[in-house]
Amino acid sequence: MITGIKGTRFRRAAAVAVTTGAMLATGALTTTQAQAAATPSIAAKGGYVMNNATGKSLYTKAADTRRSTGSTTKIMTALVVLKQSNLNLDSKVTVQKAYSDYIVDNNWASNAKLIVGDKVTVRQLLYGLMLPSGCDAAYALADKFGSGSTRSARVKSFIGKMNTTAKNLGLKNTHFDSFDGIGKGANYSTPRDLTKLASAAMKNSTFRTVVKTKKYTAKTTTKSGGTRTMAPWENTNPLLSSYTGAIGVKTGSGPEAGYCLVFAATRNGKTVIGTVLSSTNGTTRKSDATKLLNYGFTK
Repeated sequence: MITGIKGTRFRRAAAVAVTTGAMLATGALTTTQAQAAATPSIAAKGGYVMNNATGKSLYTKAADTRRSTGSTTKIMTALVVLKQSNLNLDSKVTVQKAYSDYIVDNNWASNAKLIVGDKVTVRQLLYGLMLPSGCDAAYALADKFGSGSTRSARVKSFIGKMNTTAKNLGLKNTHFDSFDGIGKGANYSTPRDLTKLASAAMKNSTFRTVVKTKKYTAKTTTKSGGTRTMAPWENTNPLLSSYTGAIGVKTGSGPEAGYCLVFAATRNGKTVIGTVLSSTNGTTRKSDATKLLNYGFTK
């Protein structure tokens, strides 16, 4: 048995040790300890995170390895449209049968369920493109903003604009051969390039508004001149409903691409933006992005 002053000192030292152990167990760490958070492990084959304001890299995993991008391609589709000179977001586009046939021909690709003959605005098509990931909306935009006397020529022209924009942004490991991500073997990018692309797109106020919207209902003009209220388009980005501060931007998936997500969130004035490519499923894709955002905000 220990008695006297030495015993008192021993008991105090023991109490300090117990208290410190409890803090570590409950996660009540100092700021310095929190900042030393371990680099997260993700299921995705590639990932990248950066500080959106400074461009500083915060996390990398095979960040420059080229991979299929699925519907994250539509970030570029939207950006090309929004970069058009004298763009009128309220101009009307008539939905063509070719757009719905395209969905059927591609094994019922994700679509906005546009109705042939309806007149929709460019603004509505952007929501249809980015929320339900409508390949029909992507086709309509490519047809509208490409150049040429035939639909095929206009689509080819639009994809050319996508690649020119990628080059102008310095995206050296990015190439598009489709307007929606349903590629023909030459549609690829990297986590770093997609993050830089998203960062550029997020500078546009219309893009920011669209990609942070959880649900949108379009009222279109029918062939007979009436008004049709479309079924609400819901955003496929799961972080908008689960991650505090989430502000976008786009999911993607496919046999080659796996499960992809380009994501962004703002907390306390700091915006973290990043990408995961080729994750294993939708749940893991969300978990990967959440881990990387949490890590990014500690850096």
